[in-house]
Amino acid sequence: VSTSHLQLAAFALGTVGWILCTVSMGIVEWRVWHVDNTTIISSGIAWVGIWKVCFISYLHVLPGYKEQFCHKFSGYDSSIPHEIYAAQGLLLIAMCMGLLGLTATIFALRNVYMGITHKTLITRFFLVGGFFYVSAGLCVLIPVSWNFYSVTHNQSIAFPPSYYMPSSPAAQEAGAAIPIGIVAVILLLLSGTFCLSYRFPVTTNTITN
Repeated sequence: VSTSHLQLAAFALGTVGWILCTVSMGIVEWRVWHVDNTTIISSGIAWVGIWKVCFISYLHVLPGYKEQFCHKFSGYDSSIPHEIYAAQGLLLIAMCMGLLGLTATIFALRNVYMGITHKTLITRFFLVGGFFYVSAGLCVLIPVSWNFYSVTHNQSIAFPPSYYMPSSPAAQEAGAAIPIGIVAVILLLLSGTFCLSYRFPVTTNTITN
């Protein structure tokens, strides 16, 4: 038990990282667009996520949408940039890998704290958990950095007319999902490093007269 404190910390950090990964995937604030024309986008701000785009409108844009209008992305919208579709797939993979990493770590820690001294089993499950944590962190890092690059270069998106969005903003900034994703990457990579660094303690037998 005394040699697995880092792995216990890895489980705690991995849990928080996995939760933050899930949160970043669910919220819409990946890119914050500032637009000049407030005829439809009343607040002048629109939020572009990886699943949908939303803005506040005081007009009756569509039946059932009186204030906040959201339009979900569909798989056949060729105008949606590749980094958004890549984020959808990679974050889903990251969520599954993070969950597998947590499961492997729990199993290894269970054996440690229950006194089951099965060296090969414990070591392998910590290594498997570390592999999944690192893979999950990389899967989050790619879409976060790709979308952040698009924000810093103020790249436009040719939305279809049904989205009621301009093709380019006056300015844009990174939304809350990007810093949340960055923290998730750091925690997942730390968790993976801690798990991969586990070494089963070497026991020595002493002979007394």
